[in-house]
Amino acid sequence: MGPTHNYAGLSEGNLASGLHAKRVSRPRAAALQGLAKMEAVAALGLPQGFLPPHERPAVWALREAGFAGDDEAVVAAVARDNPLLLARCCSASAMWTANAATVAPGADTLDARMHLVVANLRSMPHRRIEANQTLRTLRAVFHDADRCSVHAALPCDGAFGDEGAANHTRLIAADGTGVHLFVFGARADGSGAHPTRHPARQTLEASMRVANDLQLPPQRCVFAQQSPAVIDAGVFHNDVIAVGSGSVLLFHAEAFLDRAGTLQALRNGVGAAFCPIEVHGDELTVAEAVSTYLFNSQLIALPDGPMLLVCPSEVREHARASAVVDRIVGDTANPIAGVMYLDVRESMRNGGGPACLRLRVPLDAAAQASVHPGFLLTPERASWLRAWIERHYPDELRAEDLADPSLLRRSRDALEALTDWIGAGPLYPFQGASPA
Repeated sequence: MGPTHNYAGLSEGNLASGLHAKRVSRPRAAALQGLAKMEAVAALGLPQGFLPPHERPAVWALREAGFAGDDEAVVAAVARDNPLLLARCCSASAMWTANAATVAPGADTLDARMHLVVANLRSMPHRRIEANQTLRTLRAVFHDADRCSVHAALPCDGAFGDEGAANHTRLIAADGTGVHLFVFGARADGSGAHPTRHPARQTLEASMRVANDLQLPPQRCVFAQQSPAVIDAGVFHNDVIAVGSGSVLLFHAEAFLDRAGTLQALRNGVGAAFCPIEVHGDELTVAEAVSTYLFNSQLIALPDGPMLLVCPSEVREHARASAVVDRIVGDTANPIAGVMYLDVRESMRNGGGPACLRLRVPLDAAAQASVHPGFLLTPERASWLRAWIERHYPDELRAEDLADPSLLRRSRDALEALTDWIGAGPLYPFQGASPA
């Protein structure tokens, strides 16, 4: 999470974002909560990496909108003349790395290299500005071109609305290869079913183009449409209504337009081990799923075999949602054997739970060794990050604070210190980073 984490209510269809608009945010607490989540998952035996925050305020975007002068004058002019634009260019929404890209490991791809496709996030103006920085950062992290290819985002035209891994799930067949579930909200040509209240952010055409760029064999891909009714109910991404890992798919009965066809296609791909876990509306309504983010939990395969749900604390605090978790964990017919509850409340108030705060990147030992070490979490690096957050992040942030020139200076000082420590070279436009 970045130092400008705030509640501007910018995300149409994200009910939590709208509900908490204009409230006081706590950037330091937000970042510490995210770091604590990373440490908790690392303690389970899963290696963790981190992506540095994006530059905010995004002065370069304000200049592209026609504002001129030195950086502080630009921010002041935008605050006076177009406060909505300033809010968009101060959003710390890149903290939800599930939207950063879609990933396929080398075990699945035609050229045996890992591929990542950066999401264009074209449906929301405050997120559309993320793609170039995400590309720059991911190419610094996965810099070994012999093992990995990081693709630029799809063009932001009418056909290609791509929201990244929030609408993609990789399951694993018996032979160890991936079965890739791509979930879309509507077809770009307007045919077929579509939501009427909120936008369908992912198009079928984008999902198919991403699968092609990932070099996935067509027979390993399943394309399924999300129910338009649940999008209109606040399920703006599939990861708000379903989560999968290994051979397990945990989903709400109303998640997919063609429930039976989607499950059969996944069963055909994964094989006999496919384990669908369905939650019905009489157990938990769609509205309750959206308010608790049960399905936005991380589903983790532990090194010793069983699986664990990493849930937001809101699930524990909701009687019906916690009862669903207890039912799942107590059922020996599925491999989910435990639950961990974590406080990511600052993220939840803007509409992102534990699954939003991670991009799953399957790596074998050789591929992991090729990752730039500056982006990998260790106990020592976690301690450094905690001290860095405490030193640079504001305790509270109000809407009027976005216009304060000291916030711009403070944020840049933080990013300068972070990039020096990471040691991967300049990453940001204000540092003179080259285009990705």
